[in-house]
Amino acid sequence: MPERTNQEWITALGRAGPERELALVDLRTLLVRGLSYAMADRAQVSEADIDGFVQEALLKVLYNLHSFRWESRFTTWAQKIAVHEAFTELRRKRWENVSLDEMIAGYEGDFNPSALTDAGPSPEDQLTQHGLLELVERLIVEELTDRQRQAILGVVFAGMPTEEVARRMGTNRMRSTS
Repeated sequence: MPERTNQEWITALGRAGPERELALVDLRTLLVRGLSYAMADRAQVSEADIDGFVQEALLKVLYNLHSFRWESRFTTWAQKIAVHEAFTELRRKRWENVSLDEMIAGYEGDFNPSALTDAGPSPEDQLTQHGLLELVERLIVEELTDRQRQAILGVVFAGMPTEEVARRMGTNRMRSTS
């Protein structure tokens, strides 16, 4: 496989034809090798899984070629996308057969926002935290809709990925624009 510069990768992948196809084969080979190494300690990840992760990563790389910022090697950037894709899919699969309603049922009556705080704050910090926790609890109970409350409980207290909660609730994940 020929060594390519960042510009050569971008140029080859940005065109249609045999040059692009060859670059995709080379990039796929690199991503499979890198993901196989990154996932070596995960017994539940098969070669078929890695192939699937790489296919999704290749699509994302092609779709996002314009966003490559030239701050690293192109192959490093592509590998980061592949690893992110793999871990996102593994997190999704982890929660695939878990009922959101059953999972949060145990939290509905025992809502305790103090579980989110540091165990050793100063007295001044404790007073501030207490006030903030009361405010957060009031906002969650009085201001949020049932669906918003369900999403908060699923993500913050149960630890389910935001994308999975959104999928189960039939909505999309809202992203910050800042």
